[in-house]
Amino acid sequence: MKSKVAIQGIKGSYHHQVAQAYFGDLVEVEECMSFAEVANSLVNAHSEHAIMAIENSIAGTIIPNYAYIDECDFNIIGEFYAPINHCLMVLPGQKIEDINEVHSHPMALLQCKDFFKQYPGIKLVEATDTAAVARNIKNENNLGIAAIAGKIASILYSLEILAHNIQTITTNSTRFFVLERKSEAVERKKEINKASLKIIAMHKQGSLATLLNVMSDCSLNLTKIQSLPILNEPWKHSFFIDVTFGKSEYFEKAITLLRIMTLELKILGTYKNQQR
Repeated sequence: MKSKVAIQGIKGSYHHQVAQAYFGDLVEVEECMSFAEVANSLVNAHSEHAIMAIENSIAGTIIPNYAYIDECDFNIIGEFYAPINHCLMVLPGQKIEDINEVHSHPMALLQCKDFFKQYPGIKLVEATDTAAVARNIKNENNLGIAAIAGKIASILYSLEILAHNIQTITTNSTRFFVLERKSEAVERKKEINKASLKIIAMHKQGSLATLLNVMSDCSLNLTKIQSLPILNEPWKHSFFIDVTFGKSEYFEKAITLLRIMTLELKILGTYKNQQR
């Protein structure tokens, strides 16, 4: 039986593209219009896995998604780095001169704002999902309205691309996590050389620096650190940390030491490093 995967957005979205790349083109997806819905789908077993964007090379970390992963006790089983190539698409037969409005997700509009400086008469309108805008244009026969979305959306919804790769920074990419319920985690035979951790350090001078030194001494390479406020404890923070390592023994040694030296240590997931 195929695994059902919860995604933010609909078919044709970037989350859908990642689900296809990770699980195969015929993956069955549960379409969700927010990350909260993605989390609820996985928590309530409407899906077996979920795809969740965690950071963008331009916009930075999607901080609330770390909270979902932690609070819902999800297990990170993989990561995927997807290039974000925004396309401007319309109903067939239209030209850029025919367009009055461009609809898309606020982040997509922001990432393409320089392209539209040459078209000051076009109004930019925020929407909830890139692919949903493309679908609406098709279903409602919206002349004069264009969408910013990925190429796959133009194929699925029979739209014509007026311009490819209109994002200001051409190296724009997003990192996604592949998630499952931790209660249903199974042992997987695969290369493990990266881990995501949640740490709450001791409340004393130099405690975080000491933890980072332990990681370094155990040959762990710190690739990301992100702080998040602790609810009901003003001005106190937890730290979400990614590390890579050459041997599992290095990671296991570090974890043993870190558990002794922290108020809390939680392994959010171990997986194969996909960063190029």
